[in-house]
Amino acid sequence: MSWTKSNLIKEAYGEIGLASYVYDLQPEQLESALRRMDSMMANWYSKGISVGYPLPSTPTDSSLDEASNIPDIYAMAIYTNLAIQIAPGMGKTPSPQTVKLANSSYRDAMIRSVTPKPVRYPAGMPVGAGNKPRAGTHVFSGEPELGLDTGNGTELDL
Repeated sequence: MSWTKSNLIKEAYGEIGLASYVYDLQPEQLESALRRMDSMMANWYSKGISVGYPLPSTPTDSSLDEASNIPDIYAMAIYTNLAIQIAPGMGKTPSPQTVKLANSSYRDAMIRSVTPKPVRYPAGMPVGAGNKPRAGTHVFSGEPELGLDTGNGTELDL
């Protein structure tokens, strides 16, 4: 079972000391945290950190009950970083332990999920020593295919 967006938000509030068994979260606070989490995840995607989180096309398209589609290994990175984002609005300061966990789990998420972007080689660049040309010919590299992942398993050709 995947984490729901609501689960991640409640964990973030718990991380800053506003656990649901002590403090009743208002619907406006949950919606505000959801928008912050969507923005944070969009920022991560812009940096190449793709964890499977479904980004909404508009702020009102996101739902608290929606599955986050993230593997469990990324949950701590998301809720600790979200806790740092929402703490100032609640008049709280995240603990040094939370900041440390957020930084280390963010680095781990980055290491696990970032893939290098393809490099476009010049068309006239020789292939290299392992590719011997036949007599009288020269072997040059072709250009790599550049596609953009659209999020539903297909690629958009550029």
